[in-house]
Amino acid sequence: MTIRTLAVLAGSAVLALSLSAPAAGQSGSETLRTPDGHPDISGVWDFRTVTPLERPEEFADQAFLSEEEVAAYAAERVRESNADRDREERKLETTARGEVNGTRESRDLALAYNDFWWDRGDSVVETRRTSLVVDPPNGRVPALTEAAEARAAERLRVNQRPSWGPEDRPLGERCITGFNSGPPMLPAAYNMNVQIFQTADHVVILNEMVHNARIVPLDGSDHGTVPMWTGVSRGHWDGDTLVVETKNFLRETSFRNSSENLHLVEQFRRTSEDVLLYSFTVTDPTTWTQPWSVELPMRQSDLPIFEYACHEGNYGMDGTLTGARAIEKAAANDGQ
Repeated sequence: MTIRTLAVLAGSAVLALSLSAPAAGQSGSETLRTPDGHPDISGVWDFRTVTPLERPEEFADQAFLSEEEVAAYAAERVRESNADRDREERKLETTARGEVNGTRESRDLALAYNDFWWDRGDSVVETRRTSLVVDPPNGRVPALTEAAEARAAERLRVNQRPSWGPEDRPLGERCITGFNSGPPMLPAAYNMNVQIFQTADHVVILNEMVHNARIVPLDGSDHGTVPMWTGVSRGHWDGDTLVVETKNFLRETSFRNSSENLHLVEQFRRTSEDVLLYSFTVTDPTTWTQPWSVELPMRQSDLPIFEYACHEGNYGMDGTLTGARAIEKAAANDGQ
């Protein structure tokens, strides 16, 4: 059963979301609208791109690529990210590092996936920006606060020691949240598809990654007081732009060291028949020294959403915890 089917079974309202049609008289160059008059942003959207989140140092103050630079830059990004490039040489380097660190066996951990499994895309965003970050103007994520740096260091320490339990592992590794589904959504590795359903009073944002579905009321209700892993989302229309505000995140989140104080404002605006401009601003004074914003054009896809079966038949967590207990047992035996 695919995620699209699961979403439809969620209720008759969700079924109606996919049935919206352009208003009479609308041409392909005009905004597609639902029967209630709002822009139709429903469908499956693909947000793969080789444009990086942050502006590479090589571009310094250059916010946009020239038309002449686009093809060469995209080709170079694809080449650099190819997991099969110089694979044997990099495998030898990995093995050598293991021998230096006392690893008893050489394992291809750093190169576990060949390039077939990655799906990062092969083109830059249509705006030709050199980064997805549009504010600050330097195209870089602001510095972490001292509290956030300490929090990140503690997470790293916990993740690197033998795990006491599954709670020690990152949320993405535990299949609680996806590493690109957010919120907010950002390109990463694979499964970079999102399906949007809408009615007059709700929008559903269904990510292919970890089949996360955010049901966003548009009725003006407040965010309540119950925190959730992906926060609590509420939306409204601002002209032709859907604005979704999310807060009440549960403790840690999976988004770049953010805290439960993360405040997210996302915007969805259809700029053409096959492009949905997704943008967001994140504010968390306990994590970053200033708010920052991203723009990510998404392209409409004619492919369905598929199920992401995270940890179904996957013995990774069992192996991780069993290995940790073995390390503890060996250390106890050495101490006797």
